[in-house]
Amino acid sequence: MELLSRLMGPAPARKATDDVLLLHAMLLMAGADGSIEQSELSTVQAFYDTLPEFKDKSFDELLRLANRLVARCGGIKESITALADIESPAVRKKCYVLAVDIAMASGDVDESEHKLLETMRLLLGIDDDFAAEVTEVLQTKYAI
Repeated sequence: MELLSRLMGPAPARKATDDVLLLHAMLLMAGADGSIEQSELSTVQAFYDTLPEFKDKSFDELLRLANRLVARCGGIKESITALADIESPAVRKKCYVLAVDIAMASGDVDESEHKLLETMRLLLGIDDDFAAEVTEVLQTKYAI
C-alpha cells in the first residue's frame, strides 16, 4: 500500500464539510478586524450551541478541521475562498445571515467587516435582494 501511495502521490485533500465551513465563516467574521472580542466569541458560541449543524459535534474537532483548512489554503485571508465549497443552498444563506449578525453584534460594521461580508456574499452566491433583507432585519435587531 505504501508503494502504491508513493507512485500515485499524496492523496488529494478532502473538501471541508458544510459544518466546518460554517464555523470557519463565523470565526472569519468575528476576527475580520484583526481580533476576536469577547462579545463576538460569545455570539459564535451561542450560534454553535443552538444550530442544528453542530448538534452532537465536538467544537474542538470542528475547530481543528477549520484550522487545517486555513493551513491548506495558505492563510486566513486565502481561506475565505473555501466558503464557495458549501454545498447546501440553505447553509449558504445561513452562513451569510450569521456573518452579518456577528458583524452587527459588535456595533458598527467597519470597513474590513463590510469588505468581508461583500466577499462572502459573492462567494456564497447570495443575491442583492436577500442580502438587503438580511441587513434590514438585523439592523432592526440591533437598533437602539
